[in-house]
Amino acid sequence: MPPTRTFTTAHEGSMHLNACLSILILLTAANGAPLIAKRLLGDVLATPLDGGAIFFDRRPILGSSKTIRGVVAGMLTAAVLAPLLALTWQTGLVIGAAAMAGDIVSSFAKRRIGLAPSSQAFGLDQIPESLFPALAAMALAGLTLVDVAIVTAVFTVGSVALSVVLHRVGLRDEPY
Repeated sequence: MPPTRTFTTAHEGSMHLNACLSILILLTAANGAPLIAKRLLGDVLATPLDGGAIFFDRRPILGSSKTIRGVVAGMLTAAVLAPLLALTWQTGLVIGAAAMAGDIVSSFAKRRIGLAPSSQAFGLDQIPESLFPALAAMALAGLTLVDVAIVTAVFTVGSVALSVVLHRVGLRDEPY
């Protein structure tokens, strides 16, 4: 007996596109929020997450650019924005937390290979902070594995272009 084929209806395709766009908007907002918070709040809550601790390799665990202020700003921004995208605030909070967790993993890895805070590492800077929340969105927003791959790829490319714009308007110190 031949395998049964299933076809995606236009409605289902539209739902996946909307979910992917919503997650991309939340990711972009969560990752941009720490930059805006830094400009607005200055040193308020600028305490490094790692408390300045050094790992056994004699390098900072995360570095000074990963702060309590940034993590809180990323999570809250996604939580507040989510209902505007027809998602629950709880989904936004999880997406924001997963984006911040991905960013922290990236920072940890960059310190291990000797890169300074805020230095560029294409792929390493974008993939964990988009992959983690996209995976979380599988259960929370109905994303499929294909959607996860699309969100991760679009975010990776789009964030590089957006970084240049954020640098030009003064929100990023470096254009990457």
